[in-house]
Amino acid sequence: MKIGVVVFPGSNCDRDALHAAQLAGADAELLWHEDTDLHGADAVVLPGGFAHGDYLRAGAIARFSPIMGAVRAHAVRGGLVLGICNGFQVLTEAGLLPGVLRRNATMRFEHRWVSLTVANRATPFTWQMPDGATLRMPIAHGEGNYWLPDEELDALEAAGRVVFRYAPPEGNPNGSARHIAGVVDESGRVCGLMPHPERASEALLGSDDGMLLFRSLVSSMAQIEAAA
Repeated sequence: MKIGVVVFPGSNCDRDALHAAQLAGADAELLWHEDTDLHGADAVVLPGGFAHGDYLRAGAIARFSPIMGAVRAHAVRGGLVLGICNGFQVLTEAGLLPGVLRRNATMRFEHRWVSLTVANRATPFTWQMPDGATLRMPIAHGEGNYWLPDEELDALEAAGRVVFRYAPPEGNPNGSARHIAGVVDESGRVCGLMPHPERASEALLGSDDGMLLFRSLVSSMAQIEAAA
């Protein structure tokens, strides 16, 4: 089982994501944004950073990178895709996830630890997380304010596609609608979140809660492989 971690010009969390994937038990490989295939990866991670300097909008240029054609085809086939922070922004710009990530309500770059609740444990990214758990992960973004029109938010929530929410004691750091920190697509196999699980992959970093996500992902890959 292999996880491919895409590297855009300006990515800065690609090695962290690679390390977390390996800690979770997967083979992992870096994929350059100009590649046109996934080198046999069973799952893809779009990491945090500032792809192409976040010019125009965060993720707006990266969505046109050659590798995104392969990422889109992988998602259409039912492959697992995870977007973290800037990767989440790229996935929304590419139309693989709903919504937009706007400037933080504070109009500042927010970098701090946050608490998260798991709104849906029945996804490939969360199924190994304890029921009722509150997770600790860091954020680092200027455009993490998740937004959709109210009627679309209602439909998203009704379908169980909100996966993570910001929670006390820190609360909502960026003004995201309904405290949303992460969502999935209609298939449940494409996930994006603004907090950084790869930066919470070992206790010495301050939390290893992020490994619950990576272990869920790797276990889901194993189940898909076994069923093939």
